[in-house]
Amino acid sequence: QVQLVESGGGLVQPGGSLRLSCAASGSDFSINVMGWYRQAPGKERRLVARITSRDITMYEDSVKGRFTISRNNAKNTVYLQMNSLKPEDTAVYYCYISSDHIYWGQGTQVTVSS
Repeated sequence: QVQLVESGGGLVQPGGSLRLSCAASGSDFSINVMGWYRQAPGKERRLVARITSRDITMYEDSVKGRFTISRNNAKNTVYLQMNSLKPEDTAVYYCYISSDHIYWGQGTQVTVSS
């Protein structure tokens, strides 16, 4: 059984920054892809960014140049550094990992508002 624990969400003003973290724990698992999705009210969940085991990254167009995904394999942790935040970035952010299955975090709220 693999568990993901997220942290780092909150309320921030437009133009501000937040850093999300997601730590995976469990036994006998290896991680391939790690990433983040987000879901705004009334909208479908969408991929924000992902990173492979070889550190190949991919970003959704609206966050390119503002968000940076990274991972620490020794800690089984993925990060999402979010800069120049906009009100449209407001959503619940979910981390995931691709292992023998797809595992999801519980979600963390990010609110960008003045």
